[in-house]
Amino acid sequence: MAKPVDALAVKATVQAKKTRRKFFKNQSQLMWMSLPVLLYVMVFSYYPIWGWTMAFQNYRPAKTFAQQEWVGLKQFKFLFTDDGFLRVLRNTIGMSAINMVLGFVTAIIFAILLNEVKNKLFKRSIQTISYLPHFLSWIIVTGIVASSLSVDGGIVNEVLMKLGIINEPILWLSEPKYFWGIVGASHVWKEVGWNAIIYLAAITSIDPSLYEAAEIDGANRYHKMWYITLPGIKSIVIILLIMNLGWILEAGFEVQYLLGNGVVVDWSETIDIFVLKYGLKQGNYSLATAAGIFKTVVSITLIYAANTIAKRFGEERLI
Repeated sequence: MAKPVDALAVKATVQAKKTRRKFFKNQSQLMWMSLPVLLYVMVFSYYPIWGWTMAFQNYRPAKTFAQQEWVGLKQFKFLFTDDGFLRVLRNTIGMSAINMVLGFVTAIIFAILLNEVKNKLFKRSIQTISYLPHFLSWIIVTGIVASSLSVDGGIVNEVLMKLGIINEPILWLSEPKYFWGIVGASHVWKEVGWNAIIYLAAITSIDPSLYEAAEIDGANRYHKMWYITLPGIKSIVIILLIMNLGWILEAGFEVQYLLGNGVVVDWSETIDIFVLKYGLKQGNYSLATAAGIFKTVVSITLIYAANTIAKRFGEERLI
């Protein structure tokens, strides 16, 4: 009785091998096409993880790996007791939260309002104009922002004085209390059109018969937006929110570095600028690496936490 079982097992094994060979043969072109992407990820995403060992060393570039002095969690202890790091952590979370909230709200509102435009030519023109700033570099954007906020002919001060809101020009970039708002407004102007594209795509997938039924029941435009459009894109909003929570410590680098100055340094420095200052300017690679690890761990933790909360409430999940 054992022989038929063994024969069946051998037959099943042979069949499984044939199936795998057939699968690899059919998918060979896709595998070869994905090989450069796989190599890119391995070289630039996974191989650098080896550099995390610097966070547990008193790293010196002139020494070999075996000669490095291991210091354990010393760099991390310094981070969480250093007033400078706690300050940049506050700035990073504050500006990132402002960017995320403003980015979500403005993109969703813009997409819904743009969807209500019936003239296709006007609608496409507005959409094209709105996402063009996305393709500008932050060097150009910060130059435009600085010129607009200048006390010498800046359009913002000129308009506010013409309207009688202020009596004299304001030094916008020299007032710490305005800096976070300026960064948030800059991000909105640059990205609102681009961020709205995915919401516009989600809106087009909503069944038109729902709008027709609502109109027959006497619903106006605002009712349809509130009770049909918004619930229709809820799943996309939740997925994007989960993804963006993972970037909560990515408040930016270029805009803060270019618009910041000595007057607002206590409110403009982010973790990325902190890493640059300690890593490249002061040569403290270990401390800079520890700060980078902290960002990564927090981002992954937030993504999984948000995903778990969404699962518990029965909403769409990323993982």
